[in-house]
Amino acid sequence: MARRVNPIQDRARRAALEKAAYLAIYERGYAGVTLADIAAHAGVSRGTLVYHFGSRAGLLSAVIRRFTRTIGVATRRALRLAETPEAKLRAFVDNQFYGVENTRRFYTVSLDFLAAATRDAALMAVQRDFLEETLTLDLELARLSGEVGAPARARQLRALVEGLSVRFLADPQPDLAAYRADCLAGLRAILGWAPPARG
Repeated sequence: MARRVNPIQDRARRAALEKAAYLAIYERGYAGVTLADIAAHAGVSRGTLVYHFGSRAGLLSAVIRRFTRTIGVATRRALRLAETPEAKLRAFVDNQFYGVENTRRFYTVSLDFLAAATRDAALMAVQRDFLEETLTLDLELARLSGEVGAPARARQLRALVEGLSVRFLADPQPDLAAYRADCLAGLRAILGWAPPARG
């Protein structure tokens, strides 16, 4: 008789394995990480990873989907709770640069994944899903200045965040407050808003 799987425990197990894989990718790089590395990081056998994800590619795609979705959900929640347009901008920025180590980890893994996706159609499909996810959030902010020109502002907004993320990774001692301030000022400029009055 086949063993019955508890769906809640199974989801929790997958989430723990995806987190271990995310950390292993950060430490070893997307191209260099193996199932054996991830299994060692998670304290499980390679067979456990194959059982849950089918292959290395399946696992790594699941990792990127989970962590981009997590940031999307957190950002959407923060925007929903923000009561003013200015508060929405600040909430968005805080979710793009959310702690020095977390930000470094996320953007390192994201850029590493993007580089791999340029040579792999299946990974590029995952990357395009991520871009669709971010486009929804970017358009919500871009529309704070009206519908006209919103798609162009959304692209500019994403370019600003991605450019700052690359600079953040190259910065040997990034000042989180400075990156947040630069991002906020850039967003305000893209939206055509005047700088806030000094008190």
